[in-house]
Amino acid sequence: MQVKRQNISLLVDDNAMRIYLASPDKAGKYPGILFYSDIYQLGSPITRLADHLAGYGFVVAAPEIYHRQLPLGTVIEPTDIGKIQGNEAARKTTTSEFDTDATAVIDFLSQDDGVASDKIGAMGFCIGGHLACRAALHPQVKASVCVYPTGIHSGKLGREKADTLDRLSEIQGELLLIFGTLDPHVPEDGRITIKKALEKAEIRHIIKEYEANHTFMRDDGYRFDPVATDQARGEIISFLQSILMNN
Repeated sequence: MQVKRQNISLLVDDNAMRIYLASPDKAGKYPGILFYSDIYQLGSPITRLADHLAGYGFVVAAPEIYHRQLPLGTVIEPTDIGKIQGNEAARKTTTSEFDTDATAVIDFLSQDDGVASDKIGAMGFCIGGHLACRAALHPQVKASVCVYPTGIHSGKLGREKADTLDRLSEIQGELLLIFGTLDPHVPEDGRITIKKALEKAEIRHIIKEYEANHTFMRDDGYRFDPVATDQARGEIISFLQSILMNN
């Protein structure tokens, strides 16, 4: 279906947080998705992924994750300098600030006339995959997709060590985790740590692994893998539809 796009802002901790909002053009009530970028914020590779998801019947709200650190509308270039800039902005943001932002977007989606308030999900890439996992700690979130999520196994997220792994038992919804087996940021031992923690916490989850590198779904980089991307997209859509549309 056709998609409409707009930019809005939410006031969080006295900061304007930009939200890229993509939704079906046809009026109705749709599931809402809190959609996290990677460390480079809302460049076109990320907004294209948001648009694609919205076309399947979701209201997708993608926040600028560094709105406290960087000017409104900042898109970080995926270069060596950009990587430093993105990681530095993450380092200056506390875990509680990331959590506050998640609550703000979830509340926004729940109150939007075009969203079915009992059908809220989350999705994210890289650092955003970790943030999508933390969003799952919110009781309203029924389904979360964590794509090559960094730092869950190690606690690396923002200013201090994150307690995500220790809090997995609080998750009430379901998780889909997507990894690349060639990803140096989430190596095999890290993936095993996450899997064991999910099993111990008895969280309903699915893990999919592809012979691909980190950021393999970014279509502007040398690690882009079209085949793995198409396969992962299929898994993501099927997972979200099964939980947020068929229940």
